[in-house]
Amino acid sequence: MAASKEPGAPRLAALAALLADETRAACLLALLDGRAWTAGELARHAGVAPSTASEHLGKLVAGGLLAEERQGRHRYLRLADAQVAQLVESLAGYAAPDGGERPRTLGAASARDAMARGRTCYDHLAGRLGITLTDAMAERGLLRVDAGFALTDAGLSWFRGLGVPLGGGGRRPLVRRCLDWTERRPHLAGAAGAALCGHALAAGWIERIGSGRAVRVTTLGARVLRAELGVSAPD
Repeated sequence: MAASKEPGAPRLAALAALLADETRAACLLALLDGRAWTAGELARHAGVAPSTASEHLGKLVAGGLLAEERQGRHRYLRLADAQVAQLVESLAGYAAPDGGERPRTLGAASARDAMARGRTCYDHLAGRLGITLTDAMAERGLLRVDAGFALTDAGLSWFRGLGVPLGGGGRRPLVRRCLDWTERRPHLAGAAGAALCGHALAAGWIERIGSGRAVRVTTLGARVLRAELGVSAPD
C-alpha cells in the first residue's frame, strides 16, 4: 500500500488510534476534572485490572496525551495540557447523542443532572453554571462575544476588583470559546476561565460534589453571583 502524500496523515491516524479504545477514553474523560489521579484510581474508574490500566496509560503517556509523576509508590497521571483537555472535551461533545443516553439508575440520573448543572471542564467552569457566568459577563460588557471571545477593559478591571490574577504571557490565550457539550453553546475558557474557576474554588464560592467533575454553588457563592453579575445559581 502506498504511503499517504499528506504529511500530517500518519500523526492524525496515530492520535485517532490512541483514542479508539473505551478504557483509554474513560481515563481521559475522568481526567477532565483537572486533577491528577493515581493509576489505581483510573483502573477502578474504568473497571479494568490495574495491569490492564497500566498498559493503556503507558500508551497515552507515550502519545503525549498524559503526563505522569511518581511520588513514592504512587504513579499520578493528568492531562498533558489545556490543549489536550480541549481536544477531549470537544470530541466528547461531538460524540454525545442528541438528548444524551437515558440513565439506568436514580444515582446515574442524579450524577448526570449534577454534571449538566455545573462542572469543571479541565480547569474552567462548564454546564449551565459556566453558560450563566459567560452570558452575564457579556450582558454587563465584561466580555465581547461578537467576534470570538475577548475581555473588555471593564472585564479586566472586574477581574482585578475580584482579586483574581490573570497572569501574563505564555502561549495560552487569555480567553477562549469552549463548546459546552451539554448546553451546546460556548462558555468561557482560556487563562481567564481557569483563573476564575480556581479562585471560585479557593474562595468557597463553589465546591466539588464527591470526587468527580460536578460542582455546586455555595451559599456564599450565590451571594457573590447576585452581587457581581446579577444572576442566580443554576437550579
